[in-house]
Amino acid sequence: MSFKDQMDFISQHLKKNKLRVFMTVLAATMGCAFLIVLASVGFGLHKTLTDEMLDNQLINEVQIYGKEDESPVTAEDQQKMREMENVNAVVSRSFVEGVTSIAMEDRTGYGDVQLTNLEEEEKANLALSEGTMPTKPNEIVIGYHFAQNLLTEEEMNAQSDEEVPTGYTKSMVGKKITIELTPLAEENNEPKTWEFVVSGVSKAPSKDWMMDQRVLIDESHRTEFLSFTQPDVPVEESYIGVYVYADGLQNVKGITDSLKAEGYHVYSVTEEMETMDLFFTVLKAGLLFVGTIAVLISSIGIFNTMTMAVTERTREIGVMKAIGANPKLIQRLFLMESIWIGVIGTAIAVALSYAISYLANWLIPVIVLNIMEADGMEDMAITISTIPWQLVVIASVISIGVAMVSGWRPARKATKIDVIQALRQEL
Repeated sequence: MSFKDQMDFISQHLKKNKLRVFMTVLAATMGCAFLIVLASVGFGLHKTLTDEMLDNQLINEVQIYGKEDESPVTAEDQQKMREMENVNAVVSRSFVEGVTSIAMEDRTGYGDVQLTNLEEEEKANLALSEGTMPTKPNEIVIGYHFAQNLLTEEEMNAQSDEEVPTGYTKSMVGKKITIELTPLAEENNEPKTWEFVVSGVSKAPSKDWMMDQRVLIDESHRTEFLSFTQPDVPVEESYIGVYVYADGLQNVKGITDSLKAEGYHVYSVTEEMETMDLFFTVLKAGLLFVGTIAVLISSIGIFNTMTMAVTERTREIGVMKAIGANPKLIQRLFLMESIWIGVIGTAIAVALSYAISYLANWLIPVIVLNIMEADGMEDMAITISTIPWQLVVIASVISIGVAMVSGWRPARKATKIDVIQALRQEL
């Protein structure tokens, strides 16, 4: 019997009991769809938290908090880090201690003054919304929200019930600003001023609630500033933060492990991602297990359908054996029938799962974000369900495999039917 004849044979028998076959396919569809949708929630939550984590911090950044022996991270140490494989840049930042006042024209304000290596910042892909990176010692980069703090005297004296002042709204590129710094030490509290020119403005932070009020000054001024505010502190001990930037996310873990081995206290996004990935791997495995139980329950319907099919076709099986049909052929026909039910149910389940996933990702975030709007989390991207192709493959293999196993016992029973008894059976 050719493969085409076998398929025609199966098709004819499926059409004889349309309602029973339909209910069996429906059970297989519901079981497989439940498995895919349930597991997709685990994938969706994993994607949501991963995207949120990566969006809130630089994914290729490794933060160094110091050494295990509590000695300072020196310039020589930083140079060795730059020479490490897959390191794109090493940035060291120092915060200026003291009372800071910044003036521009008739406006005054404040800012987070930081001394850093602007060349390394550029290698670390410091993004600008306008202007260019500094090329001269007296040029600086300011944060995206810095201009909002520059207020006129009239705006400072505005009443609380009046319109909130917006600060300086024009371009800051090319503007001269004066930084007045007063040390905190009581024996030396005379202020000193520096003049700089704004060459660039950093790009807006990824989240609306983040405020970037930095004033990035090249580290060539480090000794000048720190000797004025902290004369007793060595310059090397003034590094508040040292940041190593990898040339790609795939190399962050290797750099992190290397720095740990050399005795540094470090942190990178991979530290959290490893723990989170482990948790979600266990969660997704658990959801797949629960979903597989639903598929196993649906297999009862396939088993009953195939058992009844064998009983109803006892005489037909006897005739086939009488004319010389191989028992393996009879077994294959019934197995193909059960597999066909599983394939149809799986195909419908996959299409249904994608529809449910799309609906869940559209409707549920709207409800959740409306509830969370008061908490300032309305800009959070939420993915409830994600269906990767790997999940479709796994679910399909489980569903079709269970259908095959469910039909195997009835198929074996069909091959053991006695020919004489089958032919005596009334039509």
